This record gives sequence, C-alpha cells and structure tokens, in this order.
Amino acid sequence: MDIMDALIAGGWLMVPLLGCSLLATVIIIERLWTLRAKRIAPYGLGQEVCSLVARGQVNLYWLEGHSPLGGVLAAGLRNARLGHEQVRARLQEAATAVIHDMERFLSPLGTIAAITPLIGLLGTVVGMIEVFAVIVSADGASRTAELAGGISRALVTTAAGLTVAIPALMFHRYFLRRVEDITVRMEEQAGQVVEFLAHYRGELGFSEQREGERSAREAGGL
Repeated sequence: MDIMDALIAGGWLMVPLLGCSLLATVIIIERLWTLRAKRIAPYGLGQEVCSLVARGQVNLYWLEGHSPLGGVLAAGLRNARLGHEQVRARLQEAATAVIHDMERFLSPLGTIAAITPLIGLLGTVVGMIEVFAVIVSADGASRTAELAGGISRALVTTAAGLTVAIPALMFHRYFLRRVEDITVRMEEQAGQVVEFLAHYRGELGFSEQREGERSAREAGGL
C-alpha cells in the first residue's frame, strides 16, 4: 500500500490529518530558523555593552537592532538614570516580550501533537463500526477477505495520526527546552549589565543616533 492508497483507504479523516501534518512541518521549520541562540542572545553581548558604557560609546539604536537581547538591554539602559529598580523592571518587561515571541506557534504545535492520535483513533472506530455492520449482515460470514481488508484500512488512520503526533511532540518538547536555555542566557547577560551599572561611578552617556543620521552629521562636519 503506497501513500496515495493509504490516503484513500483512510477516508475523509485523512484530510485533517494531512492538514495537521503540513501545519506542523511549517511550524517546525520556522521555529528551527527563528530559535537560534546566536540570533536571539549572542554570547558576549552583555560584556561588550559594559565596555561600551564605560567608554561612553553606546548607541542604543544600534543595540536595539543588534538582536532581541540587544533590545532588552537597550530598554534597561534607557532607564539607567532612574535607578536600578527601574532598570530591572524595564529589563523584565522587555524580556517578557521576547520570551512571548520565542514561544509563538508552540501552542498550536502542542495541540497538533495531542489531537492527531485522537483523530486517528476516531477514524479507526468509524472503520470498525462499518466492519461490524458487514458482519451482522446476512452474508457477512462469507465475506471474510473483505472484512480483513476493512480492518486493515480502519487502522490506517491510527497509524497516520501517530506518525504526525510523535514528531510534533518531540519537536514541541525540544523547542520548549530551547526557549528555556535562551531565556537563561538572556538573564545571565542582563545580570552582567545590571551588576556593572550598580558599581559604575562614571557619567552615563548614551547615543540614540541612527546610522543615517550619524553619516549625515559627519558629512556636514566635513
């Protein structure tokens, strides 16, 4: 039995299973591309920001565009003159938004992992009901080959549901773990910046010039 025969044998319940399979594949590919630790929270950014603050060379627009972690650190630095509590509060708010973005589409992926076995089981139950309807018919006893084929076809939906659910569940757990790891990395680097600001006694000076504005100003100075 090839794939097309299985789709036909499984009946109309193979349609939602196929849709769930395609949706899960798209989500997995998108999350694999998006949830890259180097893109979200690159190592060394916190230490680099501390060095730039000490030299008075922090460009907050550059920092925001650097990475999601850069955006979190920039949100905290904008409130550095208001006290450490305000810095921590803004860091927490910005980090919450980043974590929410990292968890995007994970709930639908978990839902797919949960419902596809149930859809497959429903298809099997429906198929078995049809098989027993043949058994109780007048000539059911003489149609054993047809009954065996009907049972085999009824189990196709369960197999299809498990085939979709197992990878979806594995990737759902994997992505949740990756989000946790990236969150810990963000907390560590944000903590470095907060600790540095707590002991920094120099003047805090931040630039908020975009690259185009800086180039135009330098050209005007020439």
